[in-house]
Amino acid sequence: SVNGLVGSEMCIRDSYSTAAASFASPFVLGTSLAGIDAGTLQFSNLIILWGANISDTRMGCETEARIREARARGVDVIVIDPRRSASVARLGTQWIPVRPGTDTALMMAVLYVLLDEKLVNTAFVQEYSVGFDELERHVLGLAGAEARTPRWAEEVCGTPAEAIAQVARQYGRTHPTALIPGLSIQRTIGGEEASRMAVALQVATGNLGIPGGSSGSPLWNKLPHPRMGEISVPSNPVRSSVPVYSWPDAILEGKRGGYPSDIKAIYNVGGNYLIQGSDIHKNTRAFDQVEFAVCHDYVLTPTAQHCDIVLPTTTFLERDDIIFPDGGNYLLFSNQVVPPLPEAKNDYDIFGELAARLGFLSDYSEGKSAEEWLKSFVANSEVPDYEEFRRTGIHVGADQLRVGLSDFVADPQSYALNTPSGRVEISLAAYAETGFSPIPECRILETTDRYPLRLVTPHPKFRIHSQYDNIPWFKERERQALWIHPHDAAERGIENEQKVCVASPEGTTRIIAYVTEDILPGVVCLLEGAWPSFEPDGADTAGAANVLTSTVPTLPSHG
Repeated sequence: SVNGLVGSEMCIRDSYSTAAASFASPFVLGTSLAGIDAGTLQFSNLIILWGANISDTRMGCETEARIREARARGVDVIVIDPRRSASVARLGTQWIPVRPGTDTALMMAVLYVLLDEKLVNTAFVQEYSVGFDELERHVLGLAGAEARTPRWAEEVCGTPAEAIAQVARQYGRTHPTALIPGLSIQRTIGGEEASRMAVALQVATGNLGIPGGSSGSPLWNKLPHPRMGEISVPSNPVRSSVPVYSWPDAILEGKRGGYPSDIKAIYNVGGNYLIQGSDIHKNTRAFDQVEFAVCHDYVLTPTAQHCDIVLPTTTFLERDDIIFPDGGNYLLFSNQVVPPLPEAKNDYDIFGELAARLGFLSDYSEGKSAEEWLKSFVANSEVPDYEEFRRTGIHVGADQLRVGLSDFVADPQSYALNTPSGRVEISLAAYAETGFSPIPECRILETTDRYPLRLVTPHPKFRIHSQYDNIPWFKERERQALWIHPHDAAERGIENEQKVCVASPEGTTRIIAYVTEDILPGVVCLLEGAWPSFEPDGADTAGAANVLTSTVPTLPSHG
């Protein structure tokens, strides 16, 4: 998920979406492809959505419908989230509120109850994992740390101890259980630990690799898509790279800050970095500092407005393409329905014209148009007929009931994992080499007297990140406002619909308050992706969440 290229001497690596989980999952499971097909939820007797607002943040087209079907047949759906999200309202039978960034602590308290009440599937743990005994000692308080009891977790998470115990008992006694974590749990300090703990819970309960269960890996329920041809990409001669989270620092600090080069130019393809990167003010300073900036886009986004050249591109309605969905065993053909607007070009054609001017068009394009590339991809795929694929718009894989790691669970000797032990690694000697604990640990960013509230920035329903924020029809259907609990509002003399000033060390936004009991006390919510509108004093008046967020990464992933 490399979303852009910075300068001529340095690339961006990773993605804003999944850096922590993408880093941690291969350590634990040996792969990032450990999801499930949504159809297997028909076998689940309990579903836990942990920080996963499936109704608004789609993990494939089928998942919400399958969960709704499960609820209709009497399956409990537990939703763990700081706010009463659309998934709580539409899918959930229980809402368990939790302070953001404390999921690892809550998971440890759940594991404590499973251990204390003999609800752990010991035989499964012993056969399919290594290092669980170290995590067990830590959670039970036998290794020097305080026992991770529900009472301990209540102080950390804001979740009542009895509610934690009740969830743990139901989880431990109900089989199979699908634990579906959202990406939110790994987009925080210590996100790597939550990713590891979710897998540990599914191992402890014997729910990994079986129909109706899941691995607990928070990576979009990813499994391999149907086979499709691809471009054979030569190795990148650019060896220097920085985590996506650090790109503004790499520009602003350069060699004097320890980065490999002093960056003079930005080339950005379809990324609205000024909005979607943390700390919009810092990102803007980085764009202002470079000598030259180019972007491809079809809307004059805030990022495009800071570029010297904007190359107008086609929308998905103006070109043919093959689409790989975030979840599910299928492929989509996206058909062009209208001709491009004047001067707009496909990204491929823009690169082709640049390659021609630089003298290597034949090497770049291999003499193929965009359509010829698509046909060559299908010719080297499992899709039998290009024209039929284009006509129907979909190719469905043969097996719609896949369970990640099921081969391993069926035969752990023949299908050993790509880990040092061949099994799920709960304690990781290799992870300890990063400078962090070999077992999951609680790493929580504490509040302060000056900044006592925690902020969540969920995906909006009527935007895709920052896309469509400029379209009134969408803005009218989901108001940008600061969710705040009545207790916190009363403490500050705030009334519903009052405009409030929200400040962090990074910036300030002024936005309407929405006073509601649908959010945990001590937490406020501002939907991400709004385009900022700055006043002369530097304050935003549009509720742009990343005016408030910082570029301090979670380590060791740099997510």
